[in-house]
Amino acid sequence: MPPHRPAPLSAPPPPPPHGRTVPARHRAARPGAAGRAHIAALDGLRGFAVVAVLLFHAGHLSGGFLGVDLFFVLSGYLITGLLLGEAAGRGRVALGAFWGRRVRRLLPALCCVVVVTVAATWAWGSAEQLRFALDDLPWVGAQAVNWHYIAEQIGYWNASDTRVFAHLWSIGVEWQFYLAWPLVVAVAARGRWGERVVAVLAGAGALVCLALTVSLGAAVDTTRAYEGTDTRGAALLLGALVATAPVRGLARRVPRRAADPVCLALACGLAAAWAVTEGEKAPQLFRGGLFAHSLAAAVLIVLMAQVPGTRSARLAGGRLPRGLGKVSYSLYLWHWPVYLLLLPRLTALGDLGGTAVAIGVSLVAAAVTTRLVEDPVRLRTGWARGGRGPVAVVALALVGAVLWAVVPEPVMGAGTVDVDQLR
Repeated sequence: MPPHRPAPLSAPPPPPPHGRTVPARHRAARPGAAGRAHIAALDGLRGFAVVAVLLFHAGHLSGGFLGVDLFFVLSGYLITGLLLGEAAGRGRVALGAFWGRRVRRLLPALCCVVVVTVAATWAWGSAEQLRFALDDLPWVGAQAVNWHYIAEQIGYWNASDTRVFAHLWSIGVEWQFYLAWPLVVAVAARGRWGERVVAVLAGAGALVCLALTVSLGAAVDTTRAYEGTDTRGAALLLGALVATAPVRGLARRVPRRAADPVCLALACGLAAAWAVTEGEKAPQLFRGGLFAHSLAAAVLIVLMAQVPGTRSARLAGGRLPRGLGKVSYSLYLWHWPVYLLLLPRLTALGDLGGTAVAIGVSLVAAAVTTRLVEDPVRLRTGWARGGRGPVAVVALALVGAVLWAVVPEPVMGAGTVDVDQLR
């Protein structure tokens, strides 16, 4: 998933390599106040990732769920870069301001989607879907739905089609990472060797997560290994690792003529993994496969960010993938409820036709949410100037709480016939 759209997609701007220039359309935009530049290719990677997830959930790309890992690596990279930049520029990390930005970025769209989904499930969903939506809603609000599914032994691979919030497990993982990792960086990044300390902690943490994944992935039901924050943290921490100065410095030394084939090979490797991996049935997935995928994604990201003008970066930074990346958070939030509630009504269109309509509806909903909800609250523009944005989000959250309280929980099996009464 996940995957969300952190703000803004930025990274330490690499210096132009000696003896060559980079076409203006592929350069990073001028650094902002924090001295960090926007990198279009990273938006594009997010666009490819969300397409992979959409196709996987529609049954057209067996390994598309690995797009969530690319989201995780991107999030770890971008968030850690922002934290380290703040620590270097101000000498400390303003944790309250950081968490406030995360809330403004993530919560408005999430509240909007959750409220509309509950109402739509009440109107058009099955009794089973509504019951599970009401059961999951408090955990969604607490950003801990992944641990709810783990504790209740709700298998990701065989029960998600009855739960309209099943995809929000990844949003929970990211929220939990955003609570814990900034505390680590705020302490570790102090002093002359701060970024090296952060690099060591991120690398060691990723290896611990790998060990946990291998251990827990041997179970019959792999949901614990797949949705646990302590296992999926490997992807986030690998992204954090490549955001540190030692790794960025190594990436900057790679000449473009060498970076080009490496990026192409890594991108092709990710695409091949998405095409051939068979979910939990892949024998090596929890024995290092997820880790290897995330490591490849991390190397690809840092090379794209630090070596300007590679062909892969130009492809990823194209208009279509970049546009999808900009709405990827809302698109991820909307697509699964739309699939569950709309696809059963589109059987006359066939498999591909129904998928195309469902993706189209999800795209429209995502574009509207990004334009009218996400961006105004995040940027404090338009209707959300001043304090109106936070007030609106709080009001929307209260609407969700009221829905949870007043929507009657359906009685499972109501309306069926007891065969004993027929004797």
